[in-house]
Amino acid sequence: MNHAEAQQWLDRYVDAWRSNDPEMIGALFTVDVTYRYYPYSVPLEGRDAVVRSWLGDPDEPGTWEAHYMPFAVEDNKVVATGTSRYFAHDGQTERIYDNCFLIEFDGNNRCRTFTEFFVEEPPAGS
Repeated sequence: MNHAEAQQWLDRYVDAWRSNDPEMIGALFTVDVTYRYYPYSVPLEGRDAVVRSWLGDPDEPGTWEAHYMPFAVEDNKVVATGTSRYFAHDGQTERIYDNCFLIEFDGNNRCRTFTEFFVEEPPAGS
């Protein structure tokens, strides 16, 4: 795994999230992936569980935007950072999250472990 490959995976992650397509989502992960939305949460176990979770309460296209990039890459491990922005019905920014992902990949650049850390930015002027 190098920086360019890590960026390609992160871009496909955002594309899969936007598409709500089970095949695109599943293609990101190994069959036995361990996926955590929060560092100390009970992990989702397996690709099918991740796909079901993503599609169980999907974010509708156009209601958010996100961009992530690799911060550090070493062998098969990546630390990525970025921002997720959600919009209100009028198109105004409603919430912004700063994200950090800890990702471990297999030899085929599929995610084997994923842990997300995020912090909501305070409203402007707070």
